[in-house]
Amino acid sequence: MVETDLLSDEMFLVTVGEQEDEHRTLGFSRTPTVLLTFAANRFTRSAARLYQRRFGIGAMDWRMLVMLTRAPGSSVAQASKTIGIDKGAVSRSLARLEDKGLVQAECNAPDERRRDWTLTRQGQALHDEILQVALSRQKQLLDGFSPDEVTAFNDYLKRFLANLDQLNTAE
Repeated sequence: MVETDLLSDEMFLVTVGEQEDEHRTLGFSRTPTVLLTFAANRFTRSAARLYQRRFGIGAMDWRMLVMLTRAPGSSVAQASKTIGIDKGAVSRSLARLEDKGLVQAECNAPDERRRDWTLTRQGQALHDEILQVALSRQKQLLDGFSPDEVTAFNDYLKRFLANLDQLNTAE
């Protein structure tokens, strides 16, 4: 593990303003967390527009189709924890998908509110159709990256997520 003391604040800061009114702040192109946020926001917005136009669902709904393909029978709490989205957003997405006949819920617990969600045949078919588009977009986004670079990028992001989990646990 690399010591964070080796990372100087100066790596991330820029000076803005006039001489009498100068301020130090995060540089947009020098700060990984800023770049990651910008990339995630733009990616989600772009995907949401495309998926809504072509398939009638949003980016969050696509995430839920993937989640339920990977882990059929997931609860709202499980899905929320796995994909890092609040339970309310997961519940709203599942309600939209249920209205479209793409998911179904089953109560398997004494608590009637706890429901396990699965894809319907129609939901699985839509997942499979969107998957081809998602893979094509992913390849376009990673154009110019070698397979080793993609693997390294994934490793960096996994390490980043692990650090984020530790940060959230400590707070």
